[in-house]
Amino acid sequence: QLACPLDLGCHSVFKILTADHNVKAIFVNIFGGIMRCDIIANGVIEAAKQVGLTKPLVVRLAGTNVEAGKKLLQESGLKITTADDLDDAAKKAVAAI
Repeated sequence: QLACPLDLGCHSVFKILTADHNVKAIFVNIFGGIMRCDIIANGVIEAAKQVGLTKPLVVRLAGTNVEAGKKLLQESGLKITTADDLDDAAKKAVAAI
């Protein structure tokens, strides 16, 4: 499991994962207890844009401002699928490949 601190951005993690041809989809699971999910969502969106992410990306957010975070992801114009819980996310990640 790779960490994705926002101060460094998800950029490095996405670069590593997209370079691996065995990775068919990316699943990000975030519990934003203290950190707001809308801020996390913006970090994920920016990193995906910087890397030019083409692999399916499934993001599960939980915590403060989760609905605002999901909305940002859904309206980003990127191929990002949001999930409500871990089971939903896993199913969506498998379905994306």
